[in-house]
Amino acid sequence: MADGISSFWGPVTSSHEWCEKNYVVSSYVAEFYNTISTIPCILLALIGLLSSLIQRFEKRFSVLHLSNMALAIGSMMYHSTLQHVQQQSDETPMVWEMLLYIYILYSPDWHYRSTMPTFLFLYGISFAVLHSVTRFDIGFKVHYVMLCLLCVPRVYKYYIYTQDIPAKRLAKFYLATLVLGSLCWLVDRFGCNQISSWPVNPQGHALWHVLMGFNSYFANTFLMFCRAQQREWSPKVVYVMGILPYVKIQKPKTQ
Repeated sequence: MADGISSFWGPVTSSHEWCEKNYVVSSYVAEFYNTISTIPCILLALIGLLSSLIQRFEKRFSVLHLSNMALAIGSMMYHSTLQHVQQQSDETPMVWEMLLYIYILYSPDWHYRSTMPTFLFLYGISFAVLHSVTRFDIGFKVHYVMLCLLCVPRVYKYYIYTQDIPAKRLAKFYLATLVLGSLCWLVDRFGCNQISSWPVNPQGHALWHVLMGFNSYFANTFLMFCRAQQREWSPKVVYVMGILPYVKIQKPKTQ
């Protein structure tokens, strides 16, 4: 929310501001809580990346975790500056991330191995170029939701074909964080006038970031489990200190 305070980054040029007063904590950070709330997203993506690399999962999962990290960093840049260019560094990785999810979900049954990654790569580059010269608003949101909806049938198929109870629990955690996070986003976006009169701002968009960090982590872990099952790597869901789940695999000696 604009409040007329001078800042290091100059006037707001992004198409959106959120329900947090600008530059209250620091003249270098526009939306402080929305900025620092991306840190858990980066840490969770890093944990997932390390698990993928150490256990030598397919490279697609390392790229996926890196895309989660890039999105969180882009979001941090956007909320700390509220500049148009930095907003693109948040929104463009959102689309790239969804294209990666589409590839991971659908590629195992795709008969022409090179066509899907080629098409998705060209699609992602084309979107980035178009998005850099054209301001989207409602169109971006509709486009992003459509990409998300393309993933739903495949995720549901993976869920119903997975018999492992801990793995199914990961999918339920994914759904729960998605619902709670979306609720926080909607309240912060459309209830700001009411929230501004409250003694304490619940920082709904910051909560959205944290919940989406866990959401991506649960989604990635579930997909890693499903892929390991397809490759017959004997996957098991185990917990670090009984709290954070990850997939432990045992590859056949021939692999």
